[in-house]
Amino acid sequence: MELNNLFEQAVANSKTLSEKPDNDTLLKLYALFKQATEGDNTGEGPANAFDFVAKFKHEAWAKLAGTTKEAAMQAYIDLVTKLKG
Repeated sequence: MELNNLFEQAVANSKTLSEKPDNDTLLKLYALFKQATEGDNTGEGPANAFDFVAKFKHEAWAKLAGTTKEAAMQAYIDLVTKLKG
């Protein structure tokens, strides 16, 4: 259960970063968080073809299909730790 505690701490730390990450990094954080908390993205993409933010989020999460929740948690922790650096 230690991984869960580290993950929850990383989620809290991600909200207190000194600088806002670039959009690609934000997408990675989003996708890793969703994969870690919900597993594979089984939903369809956004209904509105012009909702580009939702589309990019959906695609970023879908790329992680097959990644275990534990691996996603560890990758999220590692990324937040690097950003806090």
